[in-house]
Amino acid sequence: MFSLPLRDDAHLRPLEIWHAEEFAAHMDRAREHIRPWVGPAFVTDDLDGARGTLRRYAERQAADGARLYGIWLDGTLVGGVMFVDFDITFGSCEIGCWLEPAAEGLGLVTKACRALLDWAFTERGMHRAEWHCRADNERSSAVAVRLGMALEGVRREYWPFDGVRHDKQIWAALAPELQARRSGGANLKPVE
Repeated sequence: MFSLPLRDDAHLRPLEIWHAEEFAAHMDRAREHIRPWVGPAFVTDDLDGARGTLRRYAERQAADGARLYGIWLDGTLVGGVMFVDFDITFGSCEIGCWLEPAAEGLGLVTKACRALLDWAFTERGMHRAEWHCRADNERSSAVAVRLGMALEGVRREYWPFDGVRHDKQIWAALAPELQARRSGGANLKPVE
């Protein structure tokens, strides 16, 4: 199993079915915080739901599709990043994230998403990566900016939550654009 250090006390690792109990405990801490921002099928309420979510991602990964990675801070699962969609035929993927409040503001999501983008573009030959978020989720759109993505559009009243429909932003980065920025000396480090 691989473990990619994000900083001295934080690591990115595959989040797999055998992590179900840890994922369920994490969801207990994170559920209400992330519920407005992620899809309802992801936010599980019990151990069976946690297993189901992890199983769905494992099955999709086995078909060379979506993938799920956890972020561990001081040995505790505090969030993660994922390929929500991964389509080799079209050379396109969508990345996403979630994080419990205790781990916010540490740059973990930005570093983890950079690792996903680097792998998708260099190892797998992806051409396009997307980031979708509610338009009022300023933390999420700030990650897209730090990743070098461009806002391509807004889907009006797309995201239903708690009886209200919210706008959804679609951000994207193209492999040639990021490569040009990196080789041209542009710095894609997070804004401090």
